[in-house]
Amino acid sequence: MTDDSADGEVTLADRIDDFLAVLREWAAGLYHGLVTHPAYEKIEKEAEDTEDTFMLACFPDAFGIPSPVSYYTAELLPYLESEFEAWERRMWDRGSMLERKGEQYHF
Repeated sequence: MTDDSADGEVTLADRIDDFLAVLREWAAGLYHGLVTHPAYEKIEKEAEDTEDTFMLACFPDAFGIPSPVSYYTAELLPYLESEFEAWERRMWDRGSMLERKGEQYHF
């Protein structure tokens, strides 16, 4: 085999390089699908649960639960405004909360 790529002929080395590139891409996708993605999903759910717990501890008055520390945690509200709105919406949507918790514990 000659190395004449000017004739439009594909050499064996080029074909091997193309195959290895496709194989690397396929292996990276397989690794992401089997290992990485489920781990990220689990970490995101755990982070969201931790955030929900923190927000409920800071702002229980939003749900009618009296708290003696509400006066002090109200100072955090300007910093947590965007998270607070999303959290409050998520907490009031009981259907999605129950589904998520049920999925977490395989119900």
